Amino acid sequence: MFESEKIKILVVDDSAIVRDILASIIEKQEDMILVGTAPDPFIARDKIVRLNPDIITLDIEMPRMDGLTFLEKLMQYYPMPAIIVSSITTNDKYAAIKALELGAYDVVNKPGGSLSVDQVADEILLKIRNAYFNRNTFLKKWKELSPKFVKERKTLHKPVLAQVATTEKIIAIGASTGGTVALEYIFERLPQHLPPIVVAQHMPVNFTNQFAQRLNDICQLTVKEAEDEELLQVGTTYIAPGGKHLVVERRGASLFALHDDSDKVNFQKPAADVLFMSVAKVAGKNALGILLTGMGKDGAAGLLEMKNAGAHTIAQDEATSIVWGMPRAAIELGAAVEVLSLDEIIKAIIAFAQT
Repeated sequence: MFESEKIKILVVDDSAIVRDILASIIEKQEDMILVGTAPDPFIARDKIVRLNPDIITLDIEMPRMDGLTFLEKLMQYYPMPAIIVSSITTNDKYAAIKALELGAYDVVNKPGGSLSVDQVADEILLKIRNAYFNRNTFLKKWKELSPKFVKERKTLHKPVLAQVATTEKIIAIGASTGGTVALEYIFERLPQHLPPIVVAQHMPVNFTNQFAQRLNDICQLTVKEAEDEELLQVGTTYIAPGGKHLVVERRGASLFALHDDSDKVNFQKPAADVLFMSVAKVAGKNALGILLTGMGKDGAAGLLEMKNAGAHTIAQDEATSIVWGMPRAAIELGAAVEVLSLDEIIKAIIAFAQT
């Protein structure tokens, strides 16, 4: 078979192991040629323009920009058949639906782990061939119908990865009066390897750093005052600095802590509502929201936004709350999926991390 007749494929995946395995599989096929690989969408974009592949294989969780956001942009400005190869679609069927909605030709579910690509090699090859032979019809239909899809999606402001269950999870906690005691009780009993935890505890300037050091001394997790523009990492808890709101921002598959110096919310700075609303926007169903003891209603509206975005939400029960104001406000608003004691909250955090 002449080179010009072969199916030209670009592999886009942040895992070097997966890129190597897919490259090896493709290079063994007489009717295919690997024109290149890319570890992230930005490099993929340049290689697509330069190498003009017929088909791309595309992972979802990648640095700098996730695969679904890249797919959405690709199908709008440079449409071509894309085969999603990801373990996310194995665990969350909505992710596969979302990928197809954004313009993926087809989806291959990785059973899990980089080496599992070999297990679905035949399926990947079959779907590449199908995409190639049907590409003209597929792209013609997509160009006809996509303006309607794109117009409808412009009303959605949430990042795509907030709408599917990924492996990147986050836990957000809000607390006020009695919160320092409740947080100490919780963190002393948590294991080391948990998703990043972000905390808005009502506390004055200079006190939050001391509180973070106190928690760090008594628990297995690393606890620190959140720094501006800081990458959120597994096994670490980030306390909102006194006098600043803490918000979470998504950059590709990664989440970052940002300081926000805007006005007080519910007379508080940091405010749980500000934190919760940012987490609802960027993490959606990949988040757990917890509202602990405290006076007033801060956190209730934000917890409701998290719930509506697909997050699991918890309010502390009256029996274990020193002041049952904030949790009660959340319950009355319908924001809490569960009302739990401190001991039950600890179990819920661990269970969330394991799912």
